[in-house]
Amino acid sequence: MPTTQSAITAGDGAEVIVIDVRPRDAFDEGHIPGARHLDPNAVAAEHSPVSGSLRAIGEIESLLGTLGVSADRRIVFYDDRGGFHAARMLWLMEYLGHQNVAVLNGGLTGWQEAGGPLTTDAAVAFPARFQGALSPRRHATADDVLEHRRAPDGVLIDVRPPKMYDEGHIPWAINIPWSKNLGDDGRFLPADALMAHFKGCGVTPEHNVIMHCQVGLASSHSYVALRLLGFPRVRVYHRSWAEWGGDPALPKATS
Repeated sequence: MPTTQSAITAGDGAEVIVIDVRPRDAFDEGHIPGARHLDPNAVAAEHSPVSGSLRAIGEIESLLGTLGVSADRRIVFYDDRGGFHAARMLWLMEYLGHQNVAVLNGGLTGWQEAGGPLTTDAAVAFPARFQGALSPRRHATADDVLEHRRAPDGVLIDVRPPKMYDEGHIPWAINIPWSKNLGDDGRFLPADALMAHFKGCGVTPEHNVIMHCQVGLASSHSYVALRLLGFPRVRVYHRSWAEWGGDPALPKATS
C-alpha cells in the first residue's frame, strides 16, 4: 500500500528493497539511495498481439530475483508519475502472492519535498530466488469479465479518461478515471476523501470489483486505491481494452 519516507528508511535496510520504476536515464540522474532500477515496461511482453500483456510468469520471477526480491523482503516501488508505474508493480506482486509490498506515496517528488536525499551511485543487488504463488482473486480474464456481469454485487470499472471511454467501452462498465485518485500534490487522496469519491460513483467495499484500462497500467493505480481503502474483492483485467476492443466477438458500446 502507499507508504511514506519514514517507512522506507526505518529499520534494517537489508530487509527493505526499494525499486525505482522510471526510465534508466532518469534513474541515472538521481535516485533514492540504495534503490534498484526496473524499467517501467520490463514486465510487459515485447512481442504480443495484445499491447501491455505480461511476460511469462517465470520470466518475471527471474527478473525480480535479479533485483534481490524474495519472499522475506519488504518491497517498495516508486516513480515520478503519481504512482502510475509503481502501482502496476504492486498489483503484480500481490498477484504473485507477495503481500509485503508498497508504493511510495508522492513518488520521487514527495521524497524530495520531505527532505530525502538523492544519489547517482549504483546500488549493489544480490540476486535472490523468487517464486510466486499466483493469486487468482487479484487477476481477471475476458471470460471472467463476461461471467462477472451476472454477479449481483459485481462492478466493472473502466479507469480510462472519459474521451476514450466514450469512443468505446464494455457495455456494463462505469467510467471512474484513475487520475481522480490523486490530489493536486500528486499523492493519493486521503482515505476519507478517496472513499467518498468511490461511494459517490456507487462503488463500496461490499462490491465485487474488476477494473480495466487500455493496456493494464492505469487500472493498477485504481487497484491500489481500493486496496488502500480495504476493498477485499478487487481484480485487474490487465489485458484490458487492448484485448477487448480488438476482439470482434466481445460486446462493445459507445457514448
